[in-house]
Amino acid sequence: MSVTTNESEYAEDKSGRAGSERTSGVWVRRFTALAPLWTLLVMIIIFSLASPTFLQPSNLNNLLVQISTYGILATGLTIVLITGQIDLSIAAVMALSAMVTTQLGVILKIPEPIPTVIALGVATLLGLINGVISTRYRIQTFMVTLAVALIAEGLTLWISQGHTYFDIPVIAKFLGSGWIGQPGKGIRILIVVSALTLLLGHLLLRYTRFGRYIFMTGASPSAARLAGVDTARIITVAMVICGFTAGLAGLANIGRLGSALPMVINSFLIDAIAVVVLGGTALTGGRGGIPQTVIGMLIYGTLRNGLDNMESIDPLMKGFITGLVLLIALIINVLFSGKQARDQV
Repeated sequence: MSVTTNESEYAEDKSGRAGSERTSGVWVRRFTALAPLWTLLVMIIIFSLASPTFLQPSNLNNLLVQISTYGILATGLTIVLITGQIDLSIAAVMALSAMVTTQLGVILKIPEPIPTVIALGVATLLGLINGVISTRYRIQTFMVTLAVALIAEGLTLWISQGHTYFDIPVIAKFLGSGWIGQPGKGIRILIVVSALTLLLGHLLLRYTRFGRYIFMTGASPSAARLAGVDTARIITVAMVICGFTAGLAGLANIGRLGSALPMVINSFLIDAIAVVVLGGTALTGGRGGIPQTVIGMLIYGTLRNGLDNMESIDPLMKGFITGLVLLIALIINVLFSGKQARDQV
């Protein structure tokens, strides 16, 4: 009788310890899943203490404007990365779409919105080419999008004949430099466009069947195909979306800068990938989402803006410091996020 009682108490005690371990494991996973958020909070605290101007409304508005182009660009790139693919042509597509709308609207005097529609159509077409060639001929998107990037870069240079244009089409100028409310006191149109793009991307990934298929394709293409998912079509549509967002980012960017350049700004590609991965979206596919990308944008923007506000730092060292901090943040975020289960938000 006593033996039975002791065995029962031992079983209950073992079950209690197992339940406690499971509970603690859940909290650990939740904590590590928020590693990018902790990184952002630490950066905000450091820069707010180091610079009295960092938390001023004007500077925060400037920070949002600086990262808004990345928000548009990173929306499509996030979707592509979740499928387990990559698009190396986004910076070149940005430059080409910007030059197309400038040539049509400013040089040829074609009325809006025709130049904008054609420019976005060209960007979307390049995304379609990326998707169709990579899926139909089973070529890695790394190589296909690299080739398309070279094509877009060459077309941009040829169309512009090497000239920089400072006369910007109306819609592009509105997207990049327009205001809601009084200039300087309201909110920039660019911030609104970026927020809407990110929101639509989140709704697509989180609340549609297509979004679920994107995660399934990235997590396990073979399993997704066995489940009846047309993975080739999913990847193609993801590349099309990425092409469109790159074109939109290109139009907004020339509106913000006030000039259309004949060359590709390759830093947009590297920065966009860094923004998405910083937030926790996996390069291997199947994990990530728009909320993570937003956190990555804020980390990147806070770092760049914070360093600019610190006068004690040598300007020639800011690039080195930025790269070093980003590398450390990437290692921490990837190590911690790798301990969590695959997420879909």
